[in-house]
Amino acid sequence: MTYKYQMLPLEKVFRDPVHNYIHVQHQVILDLINSKEVQRLRRIKQLGTTSYTFHGAEHSRFSHSLGVYDITRRICDIFQRNYSKEKYGKDGWDDAHRLVALCAALLHDVGHGPYSHTFEHIFHTDHEALTVAIITSPETEVFQILNNVEAGFPEKVASVITKTYENPQVVQMISSQIDADRMDYLLRDAYYTGTEYGTFDLTRILRVIRPYEGGIAFSMNGMHAVEDYIVSRYQMYVQVYFHPVSRAMEVLLEHLLDRAHELYQEDAEIFTFHSQFLIPFLKQDFSLENYLKLDDGVLNTYFAQWMDEQDLILSDLAYRFLNRKPLKSITVDSSENPLLLEMKTLVEKAGFNPRYYTAINSSYDLPYDLYHPEKGSHRTQIELMQKDGTLIELSKASQLVSALTGQGQGDVRFYYPKEMTQQDSKNSDLFDDYYQAFSKHIRNGALEE
Repeated sequence: MTYKYQMLPLEKVFRDPVHNYIHVQHQVILDLINSKEVQRLRRIKQLGTTSYTFHGAEHSRFSHSLGVYDITRRICDIFQRNYSKEKYGKDGWDDAHRLVALCAALLHDVGHGPYSHTFEHIFHTDHEALTVAIITSPETEVFQILNNVEAGFPEKVASVITKTYENPQVVQMISSQIDADRMDYLLRDAYYTGTEYGTFDLTRILRVIRPYEGGIAFSMNGMHAVEDYIVSRYQMYVQVYFHPVSRAMEVLLEHLLDRAHELYQEDAEIFTFHSQFLIPFLKQDFSLENYLKLDDGVLNTYFAQWMDEQDLILSDLAYRFLNRKPLKSITVDSSENPLLLEMKTLVEKAGFNPRYYTAINSSYDLPYDLYHPEKGSHRTQIELMQKDGTLIELSKASQLVSALTGQGQGDVRFYYPKEMTQQDSKNSDLFDDYYQAFSKHIRNGALEE
């Protein structure tokens, strides 16, 4: 028996610190929440290494996924109540797309792995492709649940993730420059990091959201609420997501996994007794089943075991990562600055392998940008709907957003062992000349000639 229209006999609610109550009315949504693939997200932090900087940021991708689902549900309710196709014709909302939207919202992050972006970089995984695989692979519980709705339903949900679904309103609900995903993670991350400047008026934004044939727009009289969202996003990236210490911990993690990968090529036996779940990734031959066995706890357990390994670099990096001993950093004008080579040489002379104890890390984000069809991207600009129904792009109506449009925010940093500028007295005599030569190029947290 399929349950395409099967509603729960009594609405299920989840208590949530951001949205108060998250409402579940469909049997398929409750079943997806209880699937092992979605439950795995409880064991993966939403913000990866950020909790080493903001200690409250321990929230999971599971809670974020529920939040995205609930914002999407609220949007669907608003659209159906006020802007249905029956009232607005081709510009209105067809509620037949509701279940696809809700399932896609809940599952949009199901393919994320432990310490997702760092792990992806080292082992060449793709969380979006893995999300699609989890949704469409017959061996997953998620697929079995979706396939019970109707034949081909998993593929419909997956097409929202790949931005090829037939209804652009659904795609933009989940993925655009102001979507349910971003709105939830900004509010949730602000709450758990304790950063008030990351908040914005979600209630007002949902009051002014509008469907139209080409996607989603916002009423002109809600422009200031949208401006507030853009500024909040800007502040969160600059102050939280690009925080130098969080990036320092990411650098440590990347170098730790990179060292393990290198050692595996030299002697695979090292990892057979304590890191078996990671071996398929070390040898670059993994299945979906292998991937779904990984979470933050699995990797952290392996890191604790690596602290006892004979390889001094592996054991030291594992110690530094687990015990929060971040690398220090300074800003540089360019990753091509010739002085960086001298700085790396001094690090090496002081006894550190520069490959694993130095890094150039750049972080940039566009607070808002226009649609550039020539770039072949799926970026959608934010449209405001005027009283006569015509659309105007946000930055043309808002001087504030215009000032931020296309302006990359971020910096380039050089990371190095803190011992280079915070000498241990027992070693200072031995390496003092190198420490002094290193420190003389640092002024006010920046690299100088």
